[in-house]
Amino acid sequence: MSTVLIVGASVGGVKTAQALRAAGHEGRIILVEAEAVPHPYDRPPLSKSYLSPDAGLSQIALVPNGDLDAIDVELITGVAATSLDPANKRLRLSDGTEQPYDTLVIATGARARPSPWGEGPGMHVLRTSSDAEKLRAELVPGRRILIVGAGFIGAEVAGTAVKAGLQVTMVDPLPAPMSRVLNEEVGHIFGQKHREEGVNTVLGHTVTSVVKAEDLFHVELSNAEWHVADAVLVGIGAIVNTEWLEGSGVALENGVLCGPDLAALGVNDIYAVGDVCRWTSNQTTHTMRLEHWTNAVDQALIAAHNIVSSEEPRHYDPVEYVWSDQYDWKIQVVGRTGSEDFEVVGSPGESRFAVTYSDGTSLVGAVIVNWPRALVACRRAVGQRTRAETVRADLEQLLATAKRSSSGRG
Repeated sequence: MSTVLIVGASVGGVKTAQALRAAGHEGRIILVEAEAVPHPYDRPPLSKSYLSPDAGLSQIALVPNGDLDAIDVELITGVAATSLDPANKRLRLSDGTEQPYDTLVIATGARARPSPWGEGPGMHVLRTSSDAEKLRAELVPGRRILIVGAGFIGAEVAGTAVKAGLQVTMVDPLPAPMSRVLNEEVGHIFGQKHREEGVNTVLGHTVTSVVKAEDLFHVELSNAEWHVADAVLVGIGAIVNTEWLEGSGVALENGVLCGPDLAALGVNDIYAVGDVCRWTSNQTTHTMRLEHWTNAVDQALIAAHNIVSSEEPRHYDPVEYVWSDQYDWKIQVVGRTGSEDFEVVGSPGESRFAVTYSDGTSLVGAVIVNWPRALVACRRAVGQRTRAETVRADLEQLLATAKRSSSGRG
């Protein structure tokens, strides 16, 4: 029976293993994970609930204890992949051993981009459970934390730190939080929310120097301001973990290049899923790479089917989806956002609204805050490429109906 070897035991790798068994694979499944952890864990809580004082790794386990054993998946942790020989189908590991395979799944994800100002106590990045545990120790009421980067990770940690009673400053070179994804004008809505919650936002400026003296960080900004902090979190993006594949023949371009079926280009019997996968989209005819939890889960299902099935391969054409919890806002993003053709439905001041994005005709994406029915409508509309004006009218009707219902209860 054939062996499927999966490199990386985060969500993409674990879900691939489960999907392989569900699809009928009867051979060996081996999961190899570089982190020396007792079990695979979920990453989204690392910037939120896992930073609370009483959080434990078992609380963010990807699968209940024993579930991988129950489906006969072999888990090897604390050992990293170092090189690959696709011609002979062998993977070399950091302990000097080799693992043969019939099919390989690359799910090595990405790591945090390192701090330009060095490492050491008090200087943090956030990507692993170990990173989160070190950051957690800093979240003491009354302390000061400076966050470099107002993307999703920076914004989520800002919310968590404020709730924990810290003084928080968030710095980003762009004029609004998350504006790389949402666009500047929409990003300002979220910037206002952070300020209302007590975050000191310094946007449109960069960090020019960081000096540590007597356990304090003295941070100089491009606007000539100086800020003093007990800790610094650097959230400036991620780097894909593909160095071990260099020279193997696997096509690389800021990720593993794959076809629409998620099969890696340049080699046989190799697939990629999750943050490391850059695939060709049938919808847009260009390559895409998404660092989203749901992307990894959905790709795992496609890859597992194509490995097991003799039918025509399935192609991956998703409606992108990502969520973020910040303060009392449940933020959900679907499709392709960021265009300047957008409209806000509802009121950010009332903490329930949607931002719809159009390509000039059809709805291509949306940001929804605290509005489940709008999320359902927008996900369906993006998938069906419904006219944007139709969707916006439907959302206005939903809003009016909800207000009448609320008024009637009053």
